[in-house]
Amino acid sequence: MSSRYFVAMGIGICCLAIGPQVYGQGFTPVEAESRMQVAEGLQVRLVASEPQVRQPILVKVDDRGRLWTIQYLQYPNPAGLKRTKIDRWSRTVYDRIPKPPPHGPRGADRISILEDTDGDGRVDRCRDFVDGLNLATGLAFGHGGVFVLQVPYLLFYPDRDRDDVPDSDPQVLLEGFGMEDAQSLANHLTWGPDGWLYGVNGSTTTCHIRGIEFQQGVWRYHPLTKHFELFCEGGGNTFGLTFDVLGNLFYSTNGGPFVHAWQGAYYYKSFGKHGPLHNRFAYGYFGPLQRDQVPGGPPTGGTIYLGQSFPDRFRHAFIAGNFLGHSASWWYVKPRGSTFAANFSGRLLDARDTWFGPTDMCLSPDGSLYICDFYDRRTSHPDPDAAWDRTNGRIYRIEGRSGNSDRIPDIRTRKTAELVELLRHPNAWYATRARVELASRKDPAAIPLLRSWLTLNSGEKRETKPDLDRSRTTDRPTATPSELAALWGLHASDGIDLEHARYFLAHSDPAIRSWMVRILGDSKTVADPLSGMLRDLAASDNSVAVRCQLAATARRLPANQGWPVMQHLLARELDRDDPFAPLLLWWGLEQHVMSQRDALVRFFGSPGAWKKAGLYEHRLRLVRRWAADGTAAGYDACLQLLNTAPLEQRKDMHVAAARGLSERATDLGGIGQGGLFSTFARPDRSTADEEVTAYDPVTIGFRTYLHQWWQTHPNEPSALHLALLTNSQAAYQHLKQQVAALDQADQLDPLFKLLEQFGQPDCLPVVLASFARTDIPQVQLAGLRVLARFDDPRIGNAILDKYPAMSTQVRFRAREILFSRVATARIFLKAIAKGHIDSKEVELSQLRMIALHQNAALDAEVQKFWGNIQPGTTEEKLAIMRRYNNDLRTGAGDAQRGKVVFRKLCATCHQLFGEGTQLGPDLTSSNRKDSAALLANLVDPSAVIRRDYLQFAAITDSGRVVNGLLVKEDAASVTLADAKNQKTRISRKQLVSLRAIPTSLMPNGLLAPLTPQQRRDLFRYLAQ
Repeated sequence: MSSRYFVAMGIGICCLAIGPQVYGQGFTPVEAESRMQVAEGLQVRLVASEPQVRQPILVKVDDRGRLWTIQYLQYPNPAGLKRTKIDRWSRTVYDRIPKPPPHGPRGADRISILEDTDGDGRVDRCRDFVDGLNLATGLAFGHGGVFVLQVPYLLFYPDRDRDDVPDSDPQVLLEGFGMEDAQSLANHLTWGPDGWLYGVNGSTTTCHIRGIEFQQGVWRYHPLTKHFELFCEGGGNTFGLTFDVLGNLFYSTNGGPFVHAWQGAYYYKSFGKHGPLHNRFAYGYFGPLQRDQVPGGPPTGGTIYLGQSFPDRFRHAFIAGNFLGHSASWWYVKPRGSTFAANFSGRLLDARDTWFGPTDMCLSPDGSLYICDFYDRRTSHPDPDAAWDRTNGRIYRIEGRSGNSDRIPDIRTRKTAELVELLRHPNAWYATRARVELASRKDPAAIPLLRSWLTLNSGEKRETKPDLDRSRTTDRPTATPSELAALWGLHASDGIDLEHARYFLAHSDPAIRSWMVRILGDSKTVADPLSGMLRDLAASDNSVAVRCQLAATARRLPANQGWPVMQHLLARELDRDDPFAPLLLWWGLEQHVMSQRDALVRFFGSPGAWKKAGLYEHRLRLVRRWAADGTAAGYDACLQLLNTAPLEQRKDMHVAAARGLSERATDLGGIGQGGLFSTFARPDRSTADEEVTAYDPVTIGFRTYLHQWWQTHPNEPSALHLALLTNSQAAYQHLKQQVAALDQADQLDPLFKLLEQFGQPDCLPVVLASFARTDIPQVQLAGLRVLARFDDPRIGNAILDKYPAMSTQVRFRAREILFSRVATARIFLKAIAKGHIDSKEVELSQLRMIALHQNAALDAEVQKFWGNIQPGTTEEKLAIMRRYNNDLRTGAGDAQRGKVVFRKLCATCHQLFGEGTQLGPDLTSSNRKDSAALLANLVDPSAVIRRDYLQFAAITDSGRVVNGLLVKEDAASVTLADAKNQKTRISRKQLVSLRAIPTSLMPNGLLAPLTPQQRRDLFRYLAQ
């Protein structure tokens, strides 16, 4: 019996309200600062706090060295919108899409500029750049203004006169960012070395931007070309991104601690909850970054440290806040083939304060780190409807012992020559701000200065030493290498011509070659000489990073340029054991599989290619992909390649083809619920279901090939499967004959699996006969899956005939099938009524399926034996359960305090350990350790009401209505007890009607008045 419904037998008739607890406040800013401990060689200083700063969500330093923050005061609900729907993950649908500011609803968020005018290290002037924002989560400076993320928009506020007042209403650059969940919004605008503005998106919001749909991953926007792209997909709920000294991109995620992002890559998702990847031919994804541990919960706002203030051991370290751990940590990042691994190196800062909530950090011009603190007692998926305390917020500064706060000259006022020199500054803040300004100026004077850094123009002979692949070694440079900085600067200044592109492609540093390959790919096509150089690199480059970028770039190029690059990469058979390279190669190849079919058949189908072990997995994916395309062209390509296959390799190829053919009808599915509280929920028949798409019938040649293979291998299930996928009637008749003729029941399992997919109603006689003669649980389960496909009156009796001898697992599945249709549910209930089946063995959660039929006669029968069973708890109430469950997980409860709560809240109706009133069930013997089941009964007490605790409504001859439990009934009267255990006796002579009602005596919202700590205390007491 499921936990929820077992607990339902022992909890939940009535309880009294309890007054809210007054929360203790957190530490004052000065106290909080004094409690903090930092790693050796560092110190922490309070920079700003309430009332100047409240609920800061991020920190950025502008070109004048001033600190900016977003005060996230509107969180968690957008202003001016009404909720129309919410699910268990708090994904919310609103009544409309708000207009952009200032025309949409005015929110409470503000972007504030913080200054220390007297040099004492503390902010003494705070003013808003813009207020009235409505869930703003990102900002970036550049190109004459400020870029701002306010879902569903990316906005640009021009401020060309630099008076800190927007010149006009914002320009809408992008629209369509998802806004279903304020904890998963698009966030963290960050400039990449290539001039693109990068951002990330969380897991439970769906974006629809210029025809591109995605939920999570990295996206980017180019402010000059206006192009928008999804850079990579997946990775979890993300908040923060950063680049290392060589331009590798990392983003913070609750998958922890961070993801190394490759262009065009796919990363893990909680697929049941967040939906599939948006390329159904991806055929794989990258898992979490290899790491030893992730202390304190999901990292937030992580950054690669590229400053000079900290001791040397922190250089190149990934540093992030631990929002749920109330601290900040750092990881040593080391190369691992084409990607990286992380080793936890310790706490950077331990607040020793459970209100400390680090949301973001950023590098300052002097090498210190700013870290903002949301400072709130709520940290984990809080209740959006709670009474929020928005009065707190702090920003701290972590610096080396020799830290200083010297005033920073204004980047925007620097001459172009000075900006050029800053590109190789050891503090990445200077290099980034200078590069953004150069991109905005497009000053031709920068180009000769940058070219002078290249050995091409120095008159010196270029070294021919082996590659120094700094990205793959632990010996990384203090600052960006000059020639890589020159490449980025020239790209920003439009200074890369054909000659210099060739120079960078031939460079001895793989990081430079890789970046040049990437920049060329961004143009979507390249000049012929450069296309030839890309092919040459693919054929000879000895860096795995360059080879991976070549694959990513080949995917972006036209087929006549991209496929030759892929051909050379694949021919080398390298990187088979690399963590990322094989899939990056497949994704580069997959882009061209339909347009380059003939070339691919020649390449993969040559006698020499079949001997190359390095092509094995790619060939299987290729056959699967062509078959799954569901087109005549795809089928013909499959056939051509299969005809070249050596006999010993055909079986694996056929399995791949069968897999692809089976996938033809499935399109991308939608968002699901990931199994959360599935025991209590209404059946999830929503967008998670796969959509069916049309496809072409298998071509004659391909059908003939597969049919002949089956005929020569008639007893091989995989060969029969292939023939069935071509709609072969001969194969189908053969399958039925095999099932009918098979004497050994243990061999039925693979045949039943084929009938589950291909069976028609005419197969029922042989399936029923075979099902009747097997007692093997595995085979019975397979047979039940076949029977579930059909609506036939014979099925119910056939299942009930075998029911007494079935195992517990098989009985459970049998009941699911019987309850799924009205006729068979009626047969089962009749068996209960006759005493052939014990009603106690039926899990009450399964009875929800009967309630879904909305059949009054069935519901009445269910009520006789079990009570009132609803189809399940609504998504709105599941969302409440999830919030309460998060409260329970975030701290410890106190049983003694919980006993006090129990006495006030529950003891009027329930007994526990001999204390209380036994109007409702005695809780002592119930399963009180199942917190999810307890929550389900307390949040949705009417979902399951046991027969003995149904509430009745009595109507007297005077028109009086009395509700309550039926505690006594005899020939003369009935007695009802209300929620306060007040009893009312009604004479039979006065009684006009008495009927059960589908509402529990225990009220809804029972836990709502309690504080999170009181809930933890109550559940701790109940669990004793």
